[in-house]
Amino acid sequence: MTTTTSTVSPVGVGLIGCGNISPAYLKNLVRFPGLKVAALGDLDPARAAARAQEFGIARCGTVERLLADPAIQVVVNLTTPASHAEIDLQAIAAGKHVYSEKPFALDREQGLAVVAAAQARGVRVGCAPDTVLGGGHQTCRRLIDQGAIGTVVAGTAFMMCPGHESWHPAPEFYYQRGGGPMFDMGPYYLHALITLLGPVRRVTGSARISHAERTITSQPKYGTRIPVEVPTHVAAVLDFASGAVVTLITSFDVRTHHCPIIELYGSEGTLSVPDPNGFGGAVRLRRSGKDAAELVAPTHGYLDNWRGLGVADLVAAERTGRDHRANERVALHALDVMQAIHEASATGRHVTLGSTCERPAAMAADLPEGTLD
Repeated sequence: MTTTTSTVSPVGVGLIGCGNISPAYLKNLVRFPGLKVAALGDLDPARAAARAQEFGIARCGTVERLLADPAIQVVVNLTTPASHAEIDLQAIAAGKHVYSEKPFALDREQGLAVVAAAQARGVRVGCAPDTVLGGGHQTCRRLIDQGAIGTVVAGTAFMMCPGHESWHPAPEFYYQRGGGPMFDMGPYYLHALITLLGPVRRVTGSARISHAERTITSQPKYGTRIPVEVPTHVAAVLDFASGAVVTLITSFDVRTHHCPIIELYGSEGTLSVPDPNGFGGAVRLRRSGKDAAELVAPTHGYLDNWRGLGVADLVAAERTGRDHRANERVALHALDVMQAIHEASATGRHVTLGSTCERPAAMAADLPEGTLD
């Protein structure tokens, strides 16, 4: 069933945080007939005005002005991690549905406060990443559900790079609380693994700060030194409720490597999963007894950069009463996992998770882009 039709009035969307990631959302949100970007807000009104002019949006200004706007029904929160929970709570208090960039919050307590406030106010909360709704990971989801590799017994996942100070114009927050490779990039991998395998039961791990300072080599802050407050190399073992054991490493300390992105090892074969920071990518399946892997054709659409797909899914779900896929329970569980990994490193033990969630519903195959089931 298509929920985005010309007979339904578009939902007013307000976007808060007009920084580096906002253009991707602004380009895509207008591709859904059920949405209308009505206003932009930022702590720096001049930045909001510049982005509004770039994308032809009539209203812009302060965060407070946007939250008070009755034409806004959904707030997209693209602020830095330290502000995610604060802005979410303000939007919820204003009676708005809210969809936040990752991570969901800085810790469990903040995440639980957001969930409780949304339940009390009767509004929905969503959280990136929505890349797992793209054709690459949905194709993998279908293969697993069809038993293509049998029972998944183990997996590996690697996100290793030198850090973001060589390219990002303002990379300081990546090395502050709410940053680091696990809180920055871990949500992509954890949301993907939860979508494919379900919830995590317990974790253990080791983490370290490899360098006390980093030096920015991008413009306009070239040469600025950044104090590092969070671990920059995190190695974890995740025991899933399904029984699968997955090794996950996230790092800002690795110059180059040849490890797979995500591989899942089943009783009947191996599945190579594409980069969860994208919507498409190559899916490779090597079945038991076969000499080589086969490249699997995508069974689902949304293969390009469709950031904002989770926002559209939230709106479509609200209209029909179903659950939205990039929901707060998955985000809170991923946050719990990330915090538990750091706690396991600090205490030298396994940590049993206090949260759980269900796998989000699979996307329908062969949907025309711009529509949702």
